[in-house]
Amino acid sequence: MQYDYVIVGAGSGGCSLAGRLAEQCPDATIALIEAGPHTERNLFVNMPLGVAAVVPFRRKTNYGYLTTPQPGLGGRRGYQPRGRGFGGSSAINAMVYTRGHPLDYDDWARLGCDGWAFDDVLPYFRRAEGNERGADALHGADGPLSVSNLRFQNPFSHRFVRAAVEAGFPRNGDFNGPQQEGVGFYQVTQRDGQRWSVARAYVYGRSRPNLHTIADAAVLRVVFDGKRAKGVEVMRGGVTQTIEARAEVVLSAGTFNSPQLLMCSGIGPADHLRALGIPVLHDAPEVGRNLTDHVDFTINKRVSSAQTIGFSLRGFVKMVPGCVSYLRSGRGMLTSNVAEAGGFLKSRPTLDRPDLQLHFCTALVDDHNRHMHWGHGYSLHVCVLRPHSRGSVTLASSDAREAPVIDPAFLSDPRDLDLLVEGVHLSRRILDAPSLALCGGRELYTRHGQTDAELRATIAAHADTIYHPVSTCRMGGDERSVVDTQLRVRGVTGLRVVDASVMPTLIGGNTNAPTVMIGERAADFIAAARRAAPIPATADEPARAT
Repeated sequence: MQYDYVIVGAGSGGCSLAGRLAEQCPDATIALIEAGPHTERNLFVNMPLGVAAVVPFRRKTNYGYLTTPQPGLGGRRGYQPRGRGFGGSSAINAMVYTRGHPLDYDDWARLGCDGWAFDDVLPYFRRAEGNERGADALHGADGPLSVSNLRFQNPFSHRFVRAAVEAGFPRNGDFNGPQQEGVGFYQVTQRDGQRWSVARAYVYGRSRPNLHTIADAAVLRVVFDGKRAKGVEVMRGGVTQTIEARAEVVLSAGTFNSPQLLMCSGIGPADHLRALGIPVLHDAPEVGRNLTDHVDFTINKRVSSAQTIGFSLRGFVKMVPGCVSYLRSGRGMLTSNVAEAGGFLKSRPTLDRPDLQLHFCTALVDDHNRHMHWGHGYSLHVCVLRPHSRGSVTLASSDAREAPVIDPAFLSDPRDLDLLVEGVHLSRRILDAPSLALCGGRELYTRHGQTDAELRATIAAHADTIYHPVSTCRMGGDERSVVDTQLRVRGVTGLRVVDASVMPTLIGGNTNAPTVMIGERAADFIAAARRAAPIPATADEPARAT
């Protein structure tokens, strides 16, 4: 099979790129290849509360990776759920729509990523966004990615917001508005009470005959003619085949799998590749380096109120009318993303932007919901927005179907632990405010009166990711960067990377919306390159893949 463009990975970057490129270049043939299944009719994906079931377990739609043992986490192996299937992690995430702080993107420009300052990227955020609140200078209303207010807001989420205001933090009705700082309810990527994954936004339900989707296909490596990418080798149904690209190959396999595919294709640290018997096409020492992620700690508090989502007889009884309401009208508790409210806080008032983020969950979410507790409660997550710790992704073998070696190096820089301790103290102020304190309850692992030394030990025993890994294929203007500022892989031609792995630094917020923005920008880059150097017409018609 032969196409003009072959895109590997149908996650947030791949779907937004594929859909927008198919629209801008209707004469171009595009293949969108995904290792996992189609998710268009998956109930647990499309029902927002299904996030409680798809994140904890390794399923067809979740890679469920594990990290290497983390010294900063007491030697534990961290858990890294990643979307597998159309929509990628946007099909299993908590649907929180945040962009980060404008200064984060200005930092990118200062680091040498010309054209990536906030004023440069804002038009792409607006172009992608279909916000039910309407359009303004900071928001779009007509984009394919539906953004809405939560249809269901748990009473305890309201208690959290009131408690935070009582504790002295400002109320914020729009974290993507003029100010990020404050507490409030998150907007979510939902439409009519259903999850609106990036696959539903850009691929499903759209008439684009030039965009061909290929599911359940494992890409093994990029195929080169000299140093020009000319296609990919794919394993599907036990059969290996080559899918050729007349113009470009694009890797959108995510922060873990894009560097893995580059290395399996001979692009990466030369010594590492040679040790695994992989011929070196281009020595690129930073492939797989610079891994950065939001390390997160959770205060879980058991309460007797059945208003929270709980594992109990009362909780099961509540689910019955919730299911009826959801099936009838797309409303009710099943439209909850669990992490309904949160906020962005400064550890010191002199900072130019928040350095801590909160997610308030209306259930006991312990160890990514893999540790279930009988009864009811809530959890308050706090994460370090711009961690100093840096990890890596390397290969376990030359086979791209084997999980990569993921080492986030959580809390390896002591400044991250110091800030996380401060974040817990700020969170404690909210929990002790009347609107929450009057509900009573008992904390599972933390307690009042802990010394900082005791709190550090508790954090090491329970902290983990909040699911925002980036930077393993760093973009930059310097020669050591993996991709240039148009996302082209250095050292070869005809190959780009378009996903969260290209972010030069981690933004201060959830990473799904910025990854969609990157896909939107990449579509413009590729369309402009096509206009500048048109692909010669061919008599070959690519076979439609299903």
